[in-house]
Amino acid sequence: MMKVEIRPDWVVRDSAGMPTPLPALLDLLMAVSELGSISKAASARGMSYRHAWGLLQQFSKQFGVELVHKVRGRGTVLSPLAEKLMWADRRIHARLTPMLDSLASELQQELARVMVGDAQVLRLTASHGFAVAALVKQLNGQGVTVDINYRSSSDAVAALARGECDLAGFHLPVGAFEGAAAAKYRPWLDPERHALLHLAYRMQGIFVARDNPKGVTGLADLARADLRFVNRQKGSGTRVLLELLLADLGIAPAVINRSGSAEFTHAAVAAYVASGMADVGFGVETAARRFDLGFIPVIREQYFLACHADALDMPLLRSAQMAMASSAFKEELSALPGYDGALCGTRLGTHFLFQ
Repeated sequence: MMKVEIRPDWVVRDSAGMPTPLPALLDLLMAVSELGSISKAASARGMSYRHAWGLLQQFSKQFGVELVHKVRGRGTVLSPLAEKLMWADRRIHARLTPMLDSLASELQQELARVMVGDAQVLRLTASHGFAVAALVKQLNGQGVTVDINYRSSSDAVAALARGECDLAGFHLPVGAFEGAAAAKYRPWLDPERHALLHLAYRMQGIFVARDNPKGVTGLADLARADLRFVNRQKGSGTRVLLELLLADLGIAPAVINRSGSAEFTHAAVAAYVASGMADVGFGVETAARRFDLGFIPVIREQYFLACHADALDMPLLRSAQMAMASSAFKEELSALPGYDGALCGTRLGTHFLFQ
């Protein structure tokens, strides 16, 4: 089946309005940053050294600033401007990719209806996460068409109650805060009609710059006036969880979020901290590791996919559950830092949410 993909792109315009497209440059800068050599970076990106060097010189001239320079003992390193360009691109991708994936999924379904009629589609609405993205990829690889819509956990469960999706993804902390967090979802879930599929355990914690230069040790530090904190958007399960944890410490949310900044994904929070725009964030460990950040574990949680219990006997949901329960997929989840996929695909009732 045709696969629709939409990826973010951006340009820089000079004072005369002439655009400078950046994808090729940014890809090369990333390789130089990783490999410490222009020749190795060029080889890794399938271009000649001459072409790579010419590209760097062209953009250095346009920006009026060198993009790379040699450092004894470290090889070729990026200049401050090149670092900012690279991190800006990673932040753009982290923030926009989930929304663009949702839009691409909608467009793909519209095209499919025209090309192949009313093809069967698994409708998945979920809080964005690495396990969810891995599941969509797994199902697509098995020929299951997934209409993915990334929304907050509460919006996802509400969508299930309105019949707008087949699976709704949300997460709950393990332990003392489970009941308080579950209260947010109870209006939308019926213990007699709904069931849960366990997707993964994952670890949430504090993001800090590599080597933790600010000396952050725990959640209580988030109230420090010298720390810039980047939050998640209102309504997200992670923000709800964080506010429960802070309330237990007697810390008002307004105290930690003085800047008012908020991001829509764990990766976007990590990119914000990695780019130096904030000192601390809160999210899943995988995001921190992918952006080479320090991570302070705080709390373990479960990620669930809610559905109508009687729908689990239907072919689409049966396929999804089988894919989740496969040993290959469990191993893939467990390879993600902070994730545990051992119980993936296990069916649960929702009664415990109402205790």
